[in-house]
Amino acid sequence: MKQLIQKLKETQTLTKEEWISLIDNRTPELAEYLFSEAREVQKFYYGNKVYIRGLIEFTNFCKNDCFYCGIRKSNGNACRYRLTKEEILECCRIGYPLGFRTFVLQGGEDGYFTDAKMTDIISSIKAVYPDCAITLSVGEKSYDSYKAFFDAGADRYLLRHETYVSEHYKKLHPHTLSAKKRQQCLWDLKDIGYQVGTGFMVGSPYQTTENLAEDMLFLKKLNPQMVGIGPFIPHHDTPFKSSPQGSLELTLFMLALIRLMLPKVLLPSTTALGTIAPDGREQGILAGANVVMPNLSPLSVRKNYLLYDNKICTDSEAAEGLEQLTTQIQKIGYEISVSRGDSLN
Repeated sequence: MKQLIQKLKETQTLTKEEWISLIDNRTPELAEYLFSEAREVQKFYYGNKVYIRGLIEFTNFCKNDCFYCGIRKSNGNACRYRLTKEEILECCRIGYPLGFRTFVLQGGEDGYFTDAKMTDIISSIKAVYPDCAITLSVGEKSYDSYKAFFDAGADRYLLRHETYVSEHYKKLHPHTLSAKKRQQCLWDLKDIGYQVGTGFMVGSPYQTTENLAEDMLFLKKLNPQMVGIGPFIPHHDTPFKSSPQGSLELTLFMLALIRLMLPKVLLPSTTALGTIAPDGREQGILAGANVVMPNLSPLSVRKNYLLYDNKICTDSEAAEGLEQLTTQIQKIGYEISVSRGDSLN
């Protein structure tokens, strides 16, 4: 298996059969070897820098009913909220002096935030913070909507493809959504000129190793600037409430494989990793990740943006949280970078 890891490092590509073999035959020893290779590649391109993104979860209304998501439309127990433009700008005002140079506006697919409202918010942030990148994560939109957001000043867009294989996608989503449409949105975003982020859940219900291999082949083809993956974590108000959660071990293994396949990609160590293990985010960085996304949302709403159960970081102030994070990251030999941190990919 080490030969496959070396092949991946040298050629940045494997066949579907090789992906399946490598994932299915992983061992703790192989994982350690893989992580050291991933760290070497990550440090070659990005040094020991970890980039921070200020996450602003501005609405938890969503028109979709994805079977795994805590803010799905039919969850009547969700405590819904929307931030005003002024509240969003206040989040930026708090984050900027702390060193945040990327603001991530994330929300459900909420029809209240029309294109006109979104472009106004984007251009207003850009007017006050022209040196900052704006990342959007607001789901599937039309080409024209994406273009309008881009023209207003949005730089990056995060849209996880969740799973590439159509049959698997159908088991996780209502019939109104399709893998094909999701993937077309990603190609549209690339065409417009965004720095594009995508990704998938690890250990989602019905997932097979073959599904993961197809995800890797799709990532290679799309060649995004960012890839966010995290373990599936069930939410108690969804159809998958009793499904087992994805494993930290497999998620870390997949992170490191992505680092070798797309050496220059920006790779977040996600909140979900920190949720399933106290040092999950640090382990993610040691597996090749180089981005963390602390929460800048108002404390009053953080507990309501629950895509899955037991999400961490719901009760510390932005400054306190960042201070703690900086210390944790320094302990493992890395440092927080306060630059925009654009992708080299």
